[in-house]
Amino acid sequence: MTDVTKETPLFAHDERDRLELQLQQAVSRFVDQPRAAVEEADHAVEDIVGRFTDAMAQRRRTLRMSWQDSDASADTDTEQLRLALRDYRELAERLLRI
Repeated sequence: MTDVTKETPLFAHDERDRLELQLQQAVSRFVDQPRAAVEEADHAVEDIVGRFTDAMAQRRRTLRMSWQDSDASADTDTEQLRLALRDYRELAERLLRI
């Protein structure tokens, strides 16, 4: 099992750049169109939050699959469970630092 919480960036590089550009464009329009700039910033944040929510749900599914796919009847590998718990803890700590 890989450590999905530390090694995997939340957003792909291209996606992060696109989202940052969207917000920068809103900021740069403020002087000429303040209301439109704020609305554009609102849309950018809405897009970021939606993508964040999707990314976190996917991470959680990946973590859950790492331990639920094993034979739950008795002999789930303790090491596999230890790694899953470590990854859950690291993900939770990362979220708490946001």
